[in-house]
Amino acid sequence: MTTQELEAELSALSLSAWDEDVALELGHILVSLARERDLPVVIDIRDANRCFFHAALPGSAAQNDNWARRKSNLALYTGKASLVVKQVFAAKGRTLADEGLSEADHAMSGGAVPVKLGAAMVAVATVSGLPDVEDHRLVVEALGQLARQGG
Repeated sequence: MTTQELEAELSALSLSAWDEDVALELGHILVSLARERDLPVVIDIRDANRCFFHAALPGSAAQNDNWARRKSNLALYTGKASLVVKQVFAAKGRTLADEGLSEADHAMSGGAVPVKLGAAMVAVATVSGLPDVEDHRLVVEALGQLARQGG
């Protein structure tokens, strides 16, 4: 997908409410989707101050936790999905270092998607363990399901 297509897809995923219960529901949707498909992923939902939900499913590894943290940090810093940032940076020939960001704390990899309440980003939902486009798609699928349920 192009960057514009990704951004258009993400703009349609705004939720109508956000609190700990909605975060838990989003986490449960992600776990359910991952378990149905036997996906070895880590799921992390957080804002800049706290973790709302975290799960490490069978087959995932400690490195997936670190990737999830780093991808979440990039999305929280930029306010954009990490896959969008990756594509924009690649198109401009930019690196994390060019932006003053460390690779130890940020990852240029898809899978971290802003959770939006209207236009405001209230959290980031992240999946790590699959190729980054698949990580991204799983989060988008779960957010879409939650939005359709009235979340």
